[in-house]
Amino acid sequence: MDYRTLPVNKWDENDVQCWLESIGIKKEYVEKLYVEEVTGPALMELDYSFLKGIGMKGGQIHMLIRKRNELLQLQNAQQAKHSSSKRSDGADVQTDPVRPRNAPAQKTSGGDSCGPADKPSRDNTPTSGKRHRRSSNSQLKSTDEVLELSNCRPFRSQNTDFKYVKNRVLAPESGVSGLITPCHEYKSFATAAELNRNQLQSKFACEVIRFASACMNIRTNGTIHFGIMDSVEDRGWKHGQIIGIKVKEREYYVDALDYIEKCFCESVQEIARKCIHPPVFVEVISKDSQEQRFVVEVDIEPTSSLVKNRIFEVYLPKYNEGSQKVTLTKDRALYQRVGAKSEPIKHNNLATFFQGLQDRDAQREKAELSSAELHTEISQNLGRKLSILLNDGKSYMDYSLRYILVTNRCEKNDLKYINFLMHLNIFCVFDFDEDSNVSGLYSKYKEHHATRSYFLQDFSNESKTGNPSSQKHLCLFDQTSWIFCNGRSDFLGDEKPCDENTWIRMKKKYLKKAITRICDEILPKRSFIVLFLLLSPVQKPLVDTFQEFYTEMNGTEYIVCIAESRENYGKWANLAQASCSIETLEQCSIVGMKLSHVDTTIQRMLPSTAQPRHLPVSTRGLCTLPSLEEEKLFSLEILCIDQCDDIKLDLLTEKEIQEVEQNFYRGRKIIWENFWLADKRRCGEIIEREACTDASKLLDDILRGSGLNYSVAKLKIFHHPGSGGSTIARQVLWKRRKDLRCAVIKTSYSPATVCEHALAFRDYEEKEISHCLPVLLLIEDYDEDYLEELRNELMDAVATRKINSPRPYFILMCCRRSNDPERLCKASPLDTVAVTHKLTDSEKSLFRTKLEKLKQKDVKPEFILTFVLMCEEFNETYVRDFVGHILQDIDRSSRDTCLMRYVALLNFYVPNSYVSLSHCEAFLGLGVYTEMKSRAYDFKSHLSEQARMIFIELRESTTYISSVRIIHCLVAKEILHQLSGNEPQSQLAMTLLQEKTLFENRFGREEFIKFIRDLFIRRDKRSRGDNTDTLFSPFIEHVCKAEDCEKAIAVLKAAYELLGRDPFFAQQLARLHYNNEKFEDAEHWAGVAKSHLPNDSYILDTEGQVYRKWFSFTVDKMTQEDTPESIIQKIKIALKAMKCFRAAQQAAKAERDSMNNAGYFGEVEVGCRLLRFLSTVDVFRRSPEGEYSELVKYLITDYIPKDIEKTWGRLHSRLKGLRQNLYNALEWISEDLSYFQTDKNHEKEEEDEKDEKEEQIYNPRKWLKRQSEVYAKFFISTSLIEDSNSGPESQLIRRMNIYKSGGGSVTNILSFLTDKKENRSAEKLEKILGFYTENPLRDRLEDNDLINYILCHITLACLAPGSAKLLPAQTLRELSVRFFKGKRPFPASAHFLLTLLYWPDEALDKEPNPDKDEILISALQTLKRLYDIKMKDVPTRKKRIYTHFFLGKGYGLGKIVHKTKIDKLISGSLDERRMKWLHGTVWNIARIRDILKRVSGWTKDRNLFIRGHMKEFPILPLHRDSVPPGNENVTFYLGFSFNGLVAFNIKVETNPTVSRPQGI
Repeated sequence: MDYRTLPVNKWDENDVQCWLESIGIKKEYVEKLYVEEVTGPALMELDYSFLKGIGMKGGQIHMLIRKRNELLQLQNAQQAKHSSSKRSDGADVQTDPVRPRNAPAQKTSGGDSCGPADKPSRDNTPTSGKRHRRSSNSQLKSTDEVLELSNCRPFRSQNTDFKYVKNRVLAPESGVSGLITPCHEYKSFATAAELNRNQLQSKFACEVIRFASACMNIRTNGTIHFGIMDSVEDRGWKHGQIIGIKVKEREYYVDALDYIEKCFCESVQEIARKCIHPPVFVEVISKDSQEQRFVVEVDIEPTSSLVKNRIFEVYLPKYNEGSQKVTLTKDRALYQRVGAKSEPIKHNNLATFFQGLQDRDAQREKAELSSAELHTEISQNLGRKLSILLNDGKSYMDYSLRYILVTNRCEKNDLKYINFLMHLNIFCVFDFDEDSNVSGLYSKYKEHHATRSYFLQDFSNESKTGNPSSQKHLCLFDQTSWIFCNGRSDFLGDEKPCDENTWIRMKKKYLKKAITRICDEILPKRSFIVLFLLLSPVQKPLVDTFQEFYTEMNGTEYIVCIAESRENYGKWANLAQASCSIETLEQCSIVGMKLSHVDTTIQRMLPSTAQPRHLPVSTRGLCTLPSLEEEKLFSLEILCIDQCDDIKLDLLTEKEIQEVEQNFYRGRKIIWENFWLADKRRCGEIIEREACTDASKLLDDILRGSGLNYSVAKLKIFHHPGSGGSTIARQVLWKRRKDLRCAVIKTSYSPATVCEHALAFRDYEEKEISHCLPVLLLIEDYDEDYLEELRNELMDAVATRKINSPRPYFILMCCRRSNDPERLCKASPLDTVAVTHKLTDSEKSLFRTKLEKLKQKDVKPEFILTFVLMCEEFNETYVRDFVGHILQDIDRSSRDTCLMRYVALLNFYVPNSYVSLSHCEAFLGLGVYTEMKSRAYDFKSHLSEQARMIFIELRESTTYISSVRIIHCLVAKEILHQLSGNEPQSQLAMTLLQEKTLFENRFGREEFIKFIRDLFIRRDKRSRGDNTDTLFSPFIEHVCKAEDCEKAIAVLKAAYELLGRDPFFAQQLARLHYNNEKFEDAEHWAGVAKSHLPNDSYILDTEGQVYRKWFSFTVDKMTQEDTPESIIQKIKIALKAMKCFRAAQQAAKAERDSMNNAGYFGEVEVGCRLLRFLSTVDVFRRSPEGEYSELVKYLITDYIPKDIEKTWGRLHSRLKGLRQNLYNALEWISEDLSYFQTDKNHEKEEEDEKDEKEEQIYNPRKWLKRQSEVYAKFFISTSLIEDSNSGPESQLIRRMNIYKSGGGSVTNILSFLTDKKENRSAEKLEKILGFYTENPLRDRLEDNDLINYILCHITLACLAPGSAKLLPAQTLRELSVRFFKGKRPFPASAHFLLTLLYWPDEALDKEPNPDKDEILISALQTLKRLYDIKMKDVPTRKKRIYTHFFLGKGYGLGKIVHKTKIDKLISGSLDERRMKWLHGTVWNIARIRDILKRVSGWTKDRNLFIRGHMKEFPILPLHRDSVPPGNENVTFYLGFSFNGLVAFNIKVETNPTVSRPQGI
């Protein structure tokens, strides 16, 4: 049985499924409800929470529930009607398209029939076919549905733009009403329209002539409609439902009226022709179908001058099926309108009819005269309507709203009146004018604004995944996107305009994608208005655009249409009514208002004047900065001299001004309006903390050029969260905006883009770029790599200018949150300001005074919480009591409170985190059922009182995207504590992970997921300003400490599953397990992570760490006596670890953007620990002499002890490779440290010893030395030396003795120079040299041994220049020449030694020798190549050159001065010594100048050169911008690094008379 014949409570799942399909619910949700076994009774009980729980989106839920309610209301009404009486209606057979096929045709009440030609076909019968699964394309509509009403075409209207919408309904058929108002009659004509020409025409003429006769006899206007359902009995259709008919040939219908001459009396045929107007074909449009259908309408107009005193009897044509001919009825009949029907006048009523004829004629004349009178139309107040539509009736517009403009061709005359568009914040334009760039709107707009042009497919296909801020890289929020929707005539590529049908077929899909992307992913709801500007005749694609926006935005609340031409609007509205009723469209449209009036009206509503903005120039004047130029510099937020002066102050109410002030004191970031209002005395002064004065003084010092003259200077502000650091930075900018060019950097753009814009900003409107004003750039909450890359980009760009300026080109004011700002300030005191919660006495007084003033303005402390807490210096007890007071009566079970806890969890553990307003609304269920009456929507009004005080709503400055966070992280901490009760935080996080509403909300999803990831993964690092370095995220560490590690593991597992099985969560699980000695589980999770990312060096290192920890645990913690099996097991675990670390090493080499050396350190640590363990195995016990002869013999020869020969099996070959593997790793680490040894490595020397991991990080040289000694200890055996004499084993053991004595590698040897006891180091070096052959020229050393041998001499010469062990420099040169002549590759240290030994020496190189230059050139080129290979693509700041030696004033080895010797001549703490190196003040120390030699060189195009023996060499300057511009003779100190020669303290030579010997 058809579900439509059943009451809802009798429906099964199939019936519900059919109904859901019929109302347009998406297929995926229909299937979900079917799976959930939603029957009729269940449908009646469905609510929002259930539907949301199965994943339905808000719009679909809203529609389902509304349609369900309408269905139930209709059913109830029908039941009430049927219980009282059953309605009957003798409908015309022709209008009954759903009569059973074999049912006999009924006759009209008059007995006349137009024949059987209109028998319904099976296609139109809803009872045919499957009852439960009706096609969605079926024309049938359930009678239970409430269809939308539609207006009839205006009488006698020939407007071809007028359309009907399929399945809407017209008002019921009507009788006579005032004669001028037409009566209406409906005919389905569904079957007749498919008949042949004769049948169709006879049927059509029959209906028209009968209806016309009735109207003309009664003297009333009328319209008969074909294609409109008139059956009231049929359950499948509604009376008046618009279906339309297929029209094969229009002439069939026009020619059908030729029956007039056959059917009317000859005397009235001409009159009938004039009264019966030709058919009008009104198109029926449908969103679901492209099939073309029409409603055919004939208007009857019996004007009194034509019909007076006349009657109209007619024959009716009938088609005879037998003869297949058309015949006329036997007798003529008079028809009249009786109610809504055309019925024949019975014989006994004829007299009465004739008697009333004159009266009817008189009434007709009177009616015509009345209708002809001119009625003055009262014009609408369109100005007020425009104000209401654009800004809710306020006196000025909301600048935070963005506009999406949809428009078509703009004629030349109209271009004069679109100036208002230049002042709107237009996000993008959908332009359907292919000539727009040549002569249309785009040509005018781009004169005033920077834009980016797209075609539909480009804009819609931009990447939606990957980078979470992808839209920012498109400049979407900084430059207007101009989308050419139908090609561009002047474009040389293949993108030409096309006709409507081609556009629908080829481009409509891209339009849909683009609009969906904007509404779902880029702009939040209620943040933009779609403005349709109809400037020329409308085509279908423009209407499609409306329909897509209407669907995505759930209505017209934020859609406005402006059309000066009523005709253009009419066509647009008639087509658009397929989605939205004409009445609704009229409510959101401004029609008939001249464009010039629209232009002026909107400009008057703008909140700011259109005055130009100005910048300072070097001549102390001003220059204008037009919007076009400013928008080109989209990566900078430019602060002008007259910032905010364009705001119409008189439009701001006191309440609005107070709100601006309060927002700041509640915790929002300060905005320029705060300073401006304070300057205008419209709000209180902003407190200036002492740190602001400090920052200003540092800035003055930088501008005066004190210290080194850098082209790019840095001024750093580190601040506690909420202490006002950002305010101080902006105060400095505000105060200096008149004498410097100031801007804020948008870090969403690349450093290269920012650099390009910063240079253009500096040069803008300046006559001489050498005398431009410095540019002060604020960068906030930056990444260190980003800052360093930006600084280098700026320095390189300045260097190419070849200009030397007495002041910096750029000053980067770096403002960043830190939990320990004082420590960071202490590390760099000359350019850093620390801002803490601690107030000075004078600041306390200022804050107290300000608080009293705010209270006097009736500002409650609850609404300026952040400021109140700052007054109390964020005292822990005060914060606790304050939060406790606020939360006193809170409803702990409410959604508000739940949201508060979630936000607090993120805010406390994840710096700078927030939750988008869209997420909050989705979580709280706002905006699902309610239709907004006003755009003045206030999210806070839906919150509890406590939540309103705790939350602060933030707006991103460029995108205006709103988000929510707790007013301060310390308040978030207290909320977590006080609202948790007995519930642990792990449980709160687990509940958060199960909130599908938050994770499935599409808008702002990337940022939300990032914060969730950071909650579980982001560790604290001191280098980022955190208090400590943590092993895990602070949240995971808290759970482990306050609860237990099992809870931490459980919540991490849940996060792993929820976030798409993220391999880095699996890595964290592996680390968490091995740190808690759960090694089997750790092994499993490391394998899981590795299966996702098999070539990630960090994950492979974690796998190695699992086995390293496991091995250490089994060795340390096992108390029972080792069995042979347990020994083998331990060895296997250690070898597994080493294998994993070697895999990590190989993976790290392939990674271009990182330098992960952990695999080498891990392999050495495990290898050395394995050696120690092997030494404890009985078979390798120590000899009485204290040596491990058996172990050494086993490891370096083919010898295998009998006891383990079989049991250890395959382990032998792997253990015998242990020595070489460890040696390779130690050598790599040594070479690596040669590049990267920095002062950081000394940092912990003066503190207590840390664990091995700390030592590896903070003092890797010491770690390397210690591990080398451990390694060497197990490969030394006197007995083996005696047995092998001078064999390879003997040489190996001698090398091990060198290792044990502290030599053996470059880094170990150089570390002797850092020993505070130089004599002890010199003795050790002499002992090491004693292990080498006495005549190295004769007895050839291996390459690495020769490198170490030469370096020992150089190091010893630095420590004890008079040592008897030292060889002459010339001998060392002869030894090292092998590195130049050899064909095989040598390590970087070999080429480094060549640069030291072959640099020109006045004692050794009395005659110039070009061959020595060749050695130097070769060495320097190879060093550069190896350095570039080593560095890969790592961030710039990690490429810092480390200089080992400097050129001194001596000769031979005496001219080589190590950096530590200079360090010892610098007084002060480690941080102070660092700063002296950084700022170049070390060169002012006389004792340093006395030992180093200044050499001469020259500059050319900002490149530095020096002469060697005869040829010139390029030199790397320590700071690129220290190289003077132009071509200058310079002097400098020369350093030697693994990246070649380095110049320090470059100065232009001021005394040209000084002779300069070659090579120095």
